[in-house]
Amino acid sequence: MAVDKETVRKVARLARIAEPEDRLAPLAEEISGILGWIEQLNEVDIEGVEAMASTVDVSLALRADALGDGPTGGGQPDNIVANAPKTQDHFFVVPKVVE
Repeated sequence: MAVDKETVRKVARLARIAEPEDRLAPLAEEISGILGWIEQLNEVDIEGVEAMASTVDVSLALRADALGDGPTGGGQPDNIVANAPKTQDHFFVVPKVVE
């Protein structure tokens, strides 16, 4: 599928993107190239490939949810709030922003 300058001009106007006239032809070529790659995907043989409903449904290896060692590992509440202007019971005290 080839995209011409007029199509790029129309899409840019609809998207409220100001494109200079000298950029329309290169953009048309670039978009045509992208659409060409998409057309190539239609040629891929997907016979027998089960449709994937969601990428969230895949089980991934998870790391343990534990504190690490060292200065960023936690267990040091005094060090964490040491530079805070105001603290209370190892928590940062901040101004109320919602009434």
